[in-house]
Amino acid sequence: MSKNKSNNSRRDFIRNSALAMGGFYIVPRHVLGGKGFIAPSDKLQVAGIGSGGKGESDLFNFYNSGKADIAFLCDVDDRQAVKSRQRYPKAKYYKDYREMLDKEHKYFDACSVSTPDHMHAVQAMAAMQLGKHVYVQKPIAHDIYEARMMTEAARKHNVVTQMGNQGASGDGVRKLQDWYNEGLIGDVHTIYCYTDRPVWPQGAIRPAAPSSIPAELDFDLWLGTAPKKDYFDGILPFNWRGWWDYGTGALGDMACHIMAPGFAVLGLGYPVAAECSIATRYTAPWQKLDAPDSPPMGSHIILTFKGQFNKHKGKNKETEIKLHWMDGGIQPERPSELGPNEQMGDGGNGIIFEGTKGKMMAGTYGVNPQLLPTSLTKTTTVPSTVALVKDGAEGHYAAWVEACIAGPGSDLAKNLSSNFDIAGPLTESVLMGNLAIRSYDIKAQEKTAKGKIIYPGRNVQLLWDGPNMKITNFDEANQFVKRTYREGWSLGV
Repeated sequence: MSKNKSNNSRRDFIRNSALAMGGFYIVPRHVLGGKGFIAPSDKLQVAGIGSGGKGESDLFNFYNSGKADIAFLCDVDDRQAVKSRQRYPKAKYYKDYREMLDKEHKYFDACSVSTPDHMHAVQAMAAMQLGKHVYVQKPIAHDIYEARMMTEAARKHNVVTQMGNQGASGDGVRKLQDWYNEGLIGDVHTIYCYTDRPVWPQGAIRPAAPSSIPAELDFDLWLGTAPKKDYFDGILPFNWRGWWDYGTGALGDMACHIMAPGFAVLGLGYPVAAECSIATRYTAPWQKLDAPDSPPMGSHIILTFKGQFNKHKGKNKETEIKLHWMDGGIQPERPSELGPNEQMGDGGNGIIFEGTKGKMMAGTYGVNPQLLPTSLTKTTTVPSTVALVKDGAEGHYAAWVEACIAGPGSDLAKNLSSNFDIAGPLTESVLMGNLAIRSYDIKAQEKTAKGKIIYPGRNVQLLWDGPNMKITNFDEANQFVKRTYREGWSLGV
């Protein structure tokens, strides 16, 4: 039974029961519960996969909307789940999400997934296949294939989806759209995105000796789809981001926040090419650290997009846009229009649009949008072209809750700021950056005549066939499009 049918049945039961009580009088529900009262039967019943850390705050924001109850909790680490279990004492608790879905799927409507990146896809896919609406932390997947399958599954199973890049619902992103739509910066040709992440160890060697697994942690469940490797201290609860088996590095952590305004403003789709350079760590003169299990300390990615993104060039004019991604504290050149003491972006993070007529910038999540020079921001007024989300970025959660209640065909669902039709291509572009980074360190089997290692993925532009998810000019790079799961795990498609 669908969620809407289930709610209708509950409402019909309540109404018919009341009518059958002799017809003396019917007291309106809002009188019984007070003004604004929402009956439990009308609230979205949410199950949380990942109940600590970001999962804890996600669940609280759903609950705080006033239109959702947290019905079930799941976490492989009892330590991380403590606060959520205390806050929602009636929510039944599980360690294995598969058991929760199997036993309880009839009793909830939607699922929140806030776990390490390598588990997002299998958990969200399992929920969608049961007809559950899903909210998935960014990025929605660990690799490109997973992101594509999830985007298609959301349509197939007709569920309401949202990625956890809350800034996509912020007012700042819409202000950038308004300025662009008014033609203030002309046709965009270059975008710079940058971050001071990682703030966790990266470019590292995995410890040789294992550590004792905490009693509260089911490490095998935590590994899930990832290769069977030993536990070591420090990998939880946060540093997994710096290991390819589990995380997606600085790109996966921040690019869905920082690149999102570029996709919103220009409607970017799949890139057609990617190239990169990375920071190299040396442990002694000419002794490069080889750390294939961990993303680099810093990188510079260039993604090329081609299409009809610039409305000001005319609908039949194809344009090319270069999107630069920089992490590890690397930043682009300061725009000449920015004063010497003015802050670029939010300091460590930001996005800059360069167009044929002008420039604009913003910080993480699209906050504090500015025209350049910044004096233009205060003196420029343009019509509002994009509807605001109630409460902006903070309303990102409530918007999903309300869309789930309204149903997948509703305007609320169609207008979500980061449903998978939007989040899917964005995630794929983010992960394309990681594909370029990992291709950079691929070693050829042969060496030079002097015994020097050859890296065929360096100093090249990787050409990407987006519809078919394939690098067309360096086949070895395609190993990073789709992972091989550990035995016993499957995406189910």
